[in-house]
Amino acid sequence: MGLNGGIPVRTMMRLLSLLTLSAASLAYAGPTLVKRADPQGIDVSHFQGTISWGTVAADGVAFAFIKATEGTTFLDPNFSANYNGATGAGLIRGAYHFAHPDASSGATQANYFLAHGGGWSSDGITLPGALDLEANPSGAECYGLSTSAMVAWISDFSNTYHAATGVYPVIYTTTSWWTSCTGNSAAFGGTNPLWIARYASSIGTLPAGWSVASFWQYADSGPNPGDQDLFNGSLAGLQSIARG
Repeated sequence: MGLNGGIPVRTMMRLLSLLTLSAASLAYAGPTLVKRADPQGIDVSHFQGTISWGTVAADGVAFAFIKATEGTTFLDPNFSANYNGATGAGLIRGAYHFAHPDASSGATQANYFLAHGGGWSSDGITLPGALDLEANPSGAECYGLSTSAMVAWISDFSNTYHAATGVYPVIYTTTSWWTSCTGNSAAFGGTNPLWIARYASSIGTLPAGWSVASFWQYADSGPNPGDQDLFNGSLAGLQSIARG
């Protein structure tokens, strides 16, 4: 048996091992990082082309919003393929409507949306339809409407959708657009789930009336097709929204 200054070599090796483990424990004093539990989602349209929904589901995506309509003249040509593909892959899914408040009334556009894929049923896999409110892509940011006229238009769409389905539509927007174009109205926080768009590391300030956002679009690209989203809650909570 070898000796090192009177201490058996085997004992010395054991002491060195313990000292190494103690040093490693002291060097790591922070909490263990855990992958966030918020269900991951995407939102897509024909711009993403053909989507492999099986691959999307295998990558951990739990839900999707899929473009159905725009104004009263545009039907997304990939809506049926995307909606059926998401359904077949086991995702919770819903449709969205890109609003053109300068083109026709809120009720007219809500009915167009409802007639072309925007409906809802309490089945645990269908999200309430979403109303996409953002800057006019081809004109004045607020579509030429005053803040009061914009609030009235949104109310017309929302109430029409609710009368037909029993649920209020999700409202998609940015805090900046909402502030500019509705005067930061607090009128919808008690009825409509909020889907906020903000490409940053935190969700930021929400529009008036909402204390929390149900959905957060946090990036316009990522590992999966389309925009990248999170649901604020558990998978059970997401299913609860889909049940109404």
